[in-house]
Amino acid sequence: MTTNETLARNDVAYQFHSYTNAPRLREEGPCIMARGNGIHVYDTEGKEYIEGMSGLWSVAVGFSEPRLAEAARRQMECLPFYHTFSQKSNVPSIELAEKLIGLTGGRMAQAFFTNSGSEANDTIVKMVWYYNNALGRPAKKKIIARKRGYHGVTVASASLTGLEGNHRSFDLPLPQIRHARCPHWYREGLPGETETAFADRLAAELEALILEEGPDTVAAFIGEPVMGAGGVVVPPATYWPKMQAVCRKYDVLVIADEVITGFGRTGKMFASELYGIEPDFMTLSKQLTSSYLPLAAVLMNERVASVLARHSGELGTFGHGYTASGHPVAAAVALENIRVIEERGLVANAAAAGAVLQRRLRELADHPLVGEVRGVGLIAAVELVADKAARTPFDPLGKAGAQVVRRAQDNGLILRGIQDSLAFCPPLIITEPQVETLADRFAQSLEEAARSL
Repeated sequence: MTTNETLARNDVAYQFHSYTNAPRLREEGPCIMARGNGIHVYDTEGKEYIEGMSGLWSVAVGFSEPRLAEAARRQMECLPFYHTFSQKSNVPSIELAEKLIGLTGGRMAQAFFTNSGSEANDTIVKMVWYYNNALGRPAKKKIIARKRGYHGVTVASASLTGLEGNHRSFDLPLPQIRHARCPHWYREGLPGETETAFADRLAAELEALILEEGPDTVAAFIGEPVMGAGGVVVPPATYWPKMQAVCRKYDVLVIADEVITGFGRTGKMFASELYGIEPDFMTLSKQLTSSYLPLAAVLMNERVASVLARHSGELGTFGHGYTASGHPVAAAVALENIRVIEERGLVANAAAAGAVLQRRLRELADHPLVGEVRGVGLIAAVELVADKAARTPFDPLGKAGAQVVRRAQDNGLILRGIQDSLAFCPPLIITEPQVETLADRFAQSLEEAARSL
């Protein structure tokens, strides 16, 4: 029988980890999870944790949902794999595409499947370039993303990502990518500037950037309705309509990256509904299958889809795709996952339980370490500061956040520290009493960390 010590030693020896300081991993070892149930996960020593981050923003229906396992088993026995190349298809991928387009109320027209959000955003970059070549606009290729935005880690998607850690030593970003200001009023607002005025300024900056680059060279603008990995940044209420208006003025496509916010996270099926976004592309993943299997989708509207289809006829093919695009088992799991979300009212639960989460976290706003509490639905962040009045961050940045994350884990709560912002994104199935327990554990962990800072 493999012991915990052996597992930890072999993990360090043989597996290179994502987003990890490798020397620190060798020194401290991993936390190895053995099983999950509902909102909880259990490590190899049997300790229970509330998974306050849904794994990676993604396990909507909780861990070990038997309906998803059964959906995978049935499809495995029927047709375990087939592709979507060369006019081939399979039943689950067709049904899932129809379902997703239906969930958008017909605003989107077609779906293209990939394995991850990174691949989906890479695909969108290629589609945007393909689209403009089809329209005889070979210079219209630049894409504007945002500082602190997160869109993935493959070469093109990591270029869209506006985080330095995703660029350093990778020779990124690609030259066609530009980054606009992050819509974080707490950090980016000017003294005395209202959130409405801040949104006006960001829209003006976007227009100035498009004019500086040349409207005939700017193809698209991409953003998460609510930023996730950049620190759970909730934009001002008027931000998206104003940014979208600038894009429409200069024929710039709008890409809504709903990898984190899709399928109920904000209390709406899609956050685009909440913020009045009418995208040309949508990126979906994570909660699409609750991450039980890898799957992502690019949704596009008729304006885009018709041009891509016509150009594929002119060229003889659309020369892009993945072996597992529209994988039947992943698609079957996604369909069952969406049924669970709908039948159990998890979008409404995200709004109701989310209201409790937002209230409980905002009760900590007067704590001397808390600079800002922000969030919507079942996604939130608490940003810690060294000086509350001056909004001065800790030095080094991330010092305080790391301490709270460690204390929380000791107290049976898994969170994510984004520098000194503590992120919350529990499964959509979480109940209001469970939110209270989560908040109690966080408040305890904050107090314990405060005594050592």
